[in-house]
Amino acid sequence: MARFLKRGMDASAIKAADLKVRQTVEGILAQVEERKDQAIRELSQRFDNWSPKDFRLSLAEIERAISQVSKRDLEDIKFAQTQVRNFAQKQKDSMRDLEVETLPGVILGHRHIPVNAIGCYVPGGRYPMVASAHMSIVTARVAGVKRIIACAPPFKGGPHPAIVAAMHFGGADEIYVLGGVQAVAAMALGTETIAAVDMIVGPGNAYVAEAKRQLFGRVGIDLLAGPTETLVIADDSVDGEICATDLLGQAEHGPTSPAVLLTNSEKLARDTMSEIERLLAILPTADAAGQAWKDCGEVIVCDSIDEMVREADRIASEHVQVMTRDPDYFLANMTNYGSLFLGSRTNVAYGDKVIGTNHTLPTKKAARYTGGLWVGKFLKTCTYQKVLTDEASAMIGEYCSRLCILEGFAAHAEQANVRVRRYGRKNVGYAQAAE
Repeated sequence: MARFLKRGMDASAIKAADLKVRQTVEGILAQVEERKDQAIRELSQRFDNWSPKDFRLSLAEIERAISQVSKRDLEDIKFAQTQVRNFAQKQKDSMRDLEVETLPGVILGHRHIPVNAIGCYVPGGRYPMVASAHMSIVTARVAGVKRIIACAPPFKGGPHPAIVAAMHFGGADEIYVLGGVQAVAAMALGTETIAAVDMIVGPGNAYVAEAKRQLFGRVGIDLLAGPTETLVIADDSVDGEICATDLLGQAEHGPTSPAVLLTNSEKLARDTMSEIERLLAILPTADAAGQAWKDCGEVIVCDSIDEMVREADRIASEHVQVMTRDPDYFLANMTNYGSLFLGSRTNVAYGDKVIGTNHTLPTKKAARYTGGLWVGKFLKTCTYQKVLTDEASAMIGEYCSRLCILEGFAAHAEQANVRVRRYGRKNVGYAQAAE
């Protein structure tokens, strides 16, 4: 049976925190819907001390921001975007439009149609999340989205040059220096100066994730990508230092980021806990990482590999770093995860920043029913039907009429009956084919 050497916050504390977030977001969304640009300006001033003449950057302002980014940093941004673009293109290439004749004269098919307009949120409060621009904007551009707008909060009193560069080179059509719930609301609901989009994508803090949840239905969303989660699965083939490093490497995202160690070695578990304390004494971001570890960190010791798989699926973490003798066993047997990082040679930071897979991933157990952001999220798979012959229409019509009457839909049945009357009598050969 799995044993906890360390637990995070209890469920009641988490529930209370979630309630506060939900109420705050409800109020902000109501303000933006009612007062639009005026509310946006007031909220931006209140939360970010930012109220420029225009939240949208002009081309000259974009070029000025890019000029502040070093040549090496620009090259690195373009390298990362190339990896994301290449993988997204391979994913898109795997998706095919379909048309098939399922019965003589009956054609069914589907097309993958890009969403028309999306809004990309790029976090930038505690850290300027340059990589998030690649993940949403580049992937949407590969999918064929026609209008892509992007928002990021101000950083130290203005646009963050590297984020602007990443947005621009990624393919954003409009770039706004606007953060938080007010940015998500502006893109989703529209204002006098920002035309509403059809879908909101991108990660963010608990407030941004809650805003997307409340807006879902009025617009589409990619998924609920809230505070970062990481799960390290390890056996005694690795040591405490690398496990501690990978846990704190994600815990530094913020004080509400869960970091969990799952192992079948109590020695490794205790070594990792000791290493975490050592690293927190020297880590520059120990304030955030230490709070996350204190409040949300967990250490679980299992009796077997199979129990580790069951526990991992129960946790359904956003990031799962597997460092065991046979990491592919978890690839073959796990079902609930955002993304897997297999073996000690890879790590979550590679996926976050550069390797090419998308870092916008499900949190809060959403991995039980969805994967992360990918090119397919920006494509609507829409079906169509064609009936080419009188005989086919009459044959399908007879079946349809009877099934409609079975459910009590008389007018539905008449849609079928009128075609049976016009296009022919029952054709035994077609009826047998259908059966």
